[in-house]
Amino acid sequence: MRTAALFAALIIPLAFTGPALAIELNPFSYLKDAVEAVVEDRSAGDIAKDAKINAKLIAAIADQMGTDVISFNTDVYEQEVMLTGVVEKGALKSQVTKVAKGVGGIKRLYNEVLVIPKVKQDKGMVEGFVDDTVIETKINAQLIDAKGVNVTNFRWRAVGGHVFLFGRAFTKDELIKAMKVIKGIENVTDLTNRAKIKPKD
Repeated sequence: MRTAALFAALIIPLAFTGPALAIELNPFSYLKDAVEAVVEDRSAGDIAKDAKINAKLIAAIADQMGTDVISFNTDVYEQEVMLTGVVEKGALKSQVTKVAKGVGGIKRLYNEVLVIPKVKQDKGMVEGFVDDTVIETKINAQLIDAKGVNVTNFRWRAVGGHVFLFGRAFTKDELIKAMKVIKGIENVTDLTNRAKIKPKD
């Protein structure tokens, strides 16, 4: 029952009073991910492996942590994983790592979940969600327009204005350009880069 309820939160927009409990901070990104999977510069087999890991991660977090997570995002690229979102205590962030490590097939794990006390979460939680959605949408639009940036190989998440970049750049220059674009977007307060540089096969 707990798993079903949390999966429902992935696709239902925030239409509740008070802070919403959801694994996916930005539900619109699922559409983005689906579109990217069609045009990514990698094999269908590799994409399928990532999708399998992602599904296992979501199920494991839902089953083992439930409502202990305020919001949660999982991104998987070439079997590397970036976790973002919000929890109330440092011990819960450690638990997220433990749960994720129990999922097979992960080559590398980045736990970027933010620890934010409840008193801070309650202040403008829905407003923060809207701001982060706007930031992510702007990143998508501006990276598409940026020459020399292969947007489909990148992933990004905004959590309270802090952007986490993930995925793959073919060159150092491409990565630098992508980071510069993101830093120039309004309301981006910080940027953590976890994208790797790997030349095109």
